[in-house]
Amino acid sequence: MIKSDRNKIEHLIAFSTGMMSGAEGRELIEKHKEILKGITPHDMLYLEEYQMQMGISVAEIKRDINKILNVLYEYLKEYEWERPAEGTFLYYLMLENRAFEFRLNSMKKVLKAFKGKEADELPQLKALLLPHLESFALFEPHYVKKENILFPFLERYWKEYKPLRVMWSLHDDLRRMIKELIGLARSEESDWMTLNRAIGNYYFGAFGMIQKEEIIVYPIAAETIPKEDWAGMHLQSFEYPFPFIESPEPPGSGESSSLLRGVVSGELTEQAMLIFDHLPLDITYVDEFDKVRYFNRAKDRFFPRSPAVIGRDVRNCHPPESLHVVEQIVNSFRSGERDEAEFWITMRGKFIHIRYFAVRTEEGEYKGVLEVSQDVTAIKALEGQKRLLDWS
Repeated sequence: MIKSDRNKIEHLIAFSTGMMSGAEGRELIEKHKEILKGITPHDMLYLEEYQMQMGISVAEIKRDINKILNVLYEYLKEYEWERPAEGTFLYYLMLENRAFEFRLNSMKKVLKAFKGKEADELPQLKALLLPHLESFALFEPHYVKKENILFPFLERYWKEYKPLRVMWSLHDDLRRMIKELIGLARSEESDWMTLNRAIGNYYFGAFGMIQKEEIIVYPIAAETIPKEDWAGMHLQSFEYPFPFIESPEPPGSGESSSLLRGVVSGELTEQAMLIFDHLPLDITYVDEFDKVRYFNRAKDRFFPRSPAVIGRDVRNCHPPESLHVVEQIVNSFRSGERDEAEFWITMRGKFIHIRYFAVRTEEGEYKGVLEVSQDVTAIKALEGQKRLLDWS
């Protein structure tokens, strides 16, 4: 990781603290302008890391990060870095951003056509907005690829990787906002003021996310992740859709198939892997050192996993809002206080049962956690009985 000048970071901390406390942006820029002129993406990463070390919460950082970046954008965009070559993992992430921007701007044209008469023609406006909003939700794989492929690699090479938790939390905010927006567009009861405010918040967040990716995360990733890792990351990306762009041709069949198995070579036999992959369950194993060691490749996984997560600390596999619960479960298993935890959620119309089991030796030694998730929608609906001889 490229080191950052301590004096520069102190100025940035003073600048960001002033912005967060409501000070006038122009005055702050004038006071720190000599330092701001040379700001780099690496400086922004160090800044956020120091903020977290100072005890500033993820929620507080999220509240003001877009405002700070809007002021610093003109300086950060001047940073020179080697753009990704065509056909690479990072290239397609950026191409997805261009396609997403196009769709976001297309909806702006709809809003512009109704300007001044939104409240009077709200039902017609909602009908036109809804397909756009529903398409925005399809950008989800872009965020999933970052969380499950890019972030694990960045954690290997960035000492200061905690700011990625802020970005993951912002992903979740965007997921929540688009879900709420679609609900407002579908509802006959929602008014224009509420809908307009929600649209503004979503646009601010969506465009802000693209900005954060391309002026901070991607430049640092390009400069810190070794070249030999990018081919593997690109290969793993074919586990997910390429939202809003034409899917590229996958790499040749000569690539190592073990890369997409999600296991360390030699840990499981081929038969064992086939058995686990054919179970109607999502399975993930985290060892006693809190490292992800295995996940199966069930036909219809609800929770995405990529080979990049193998060896990843389980704490980095969850957004900050749920991290404390994960730590509580693991600690209760490790201490012997508990052996099982279960939850159930509704996701994409399915009822998902999620269970965590403590893995122990016959002597009771703690060996990690097994996560097992199952779609029990059809099971819940079963009645009566169906015997083996009833099969046809």
